Amino acid sequence: MNPAIQEIPGFEGTNPASVSGARERSAVEYASKVFTIADVAELPSELPSGPILYELDNGRLIVMPPPGDVHGAVESNLITALKSQGEHRGHGKARSGDVGIVLWRNPDRLVGADAVFLANRSLPIRRSSEGYLETIPDLAVEVRSKNDSAPVVQRKVDDYLTAGVQVVWVVDPAARTVTVHRRGEEAKVYRDTDTLTLEDIIPGFELLVSDALRE
Repeated sequence: MNPAIQEIPGFEGTNPASVSGARERSAVEYASKVFTIADVAELPSELPSGPILYELDNGRLIVMPPPGDVHGAVESNLITALKSQGEHRGHGKARSGDVGIVLWRNPDRLVGADAVFLANRSLPIRRSSEGYLETIPDLAVEVRSKNDSAPVVQRKVDDYLTAGVQVVWVVDPAARTVTVHRRGEEAKVYRDTDTLTLEDIIPGFELLVSDALRE
């Protein structure tokens, strides 16, 4: 062995010149791309494998599969109640179907809500050039799917409240609960026989949890 060159573990029997090159070469660092809302608007909504949904978590792209049947049934129940008791009675506007909401920009936070309600005090609706809601809704509803982890759901709830959403409902069909979040208050869990109300957003609104969870 050449006394001037010591073997490096894993490089035994390697040409000394190549070892020296390996020592000198710096590691390659890959910077993750920071996506914008404009980027998301250009992404395909359909892949060969089927439809696809996107969110942005402070510029980090999140790719999601479409929701399942139970999720769709519960979302339908909720938007029906918000439409009939809220929008049709002149209290504001309801939206559903993973409607995109711009919570903030630079870096961009874009979320898709299962249902929202914008009270009259929040109107008229403002939209981004890409067509997403820029008006922060008074109510945001998230129907939890089987792959939604508790930390991810809680982070989304926190971001809604930080952006100015007044009330967030997390609807869990598997647990048969609706958890109501308000900024500065303890979360409250409602079960089958409990009734959801929104007196400060939709006066007179009432929805039995079991009706919301009906399949």
